[in-house]
Amino acid sequence: MSKVTNSKEKIINDFKEHDKDTGSANVQIALLTSRINELTGHLKMHKKDYSSRVGLLQLVSKRRRLLDYLKKEDFKKYKAILDKLSLRK
Repeated sequence: MSKVTNSKEKIINDFKEHDKDTGSANVQIALLTSRINELTGHLKMHKKDYSSRVGLLQLVSKRRRLLDYLKKEDFKKYKAILDKLSLRK
């Protein structure tokens, strides 16, 4: 298995709510955060990669919408995921 698959499975295992959970808001936020961190590192080296910058902004926006949804539905889970991922709000 590739490095990406292993890290993705690890993130899913860390944030899943039940055995077959792969698409809950918690898992999606964690996966998006991982991709955002990777893209941020890429953009620090390649400052003029504007298409990746647009993709990064889309990922950040999607994560923000998921966090807003989670905050509205279950505030305890929202606070827990912010603490676990070290996100500020």
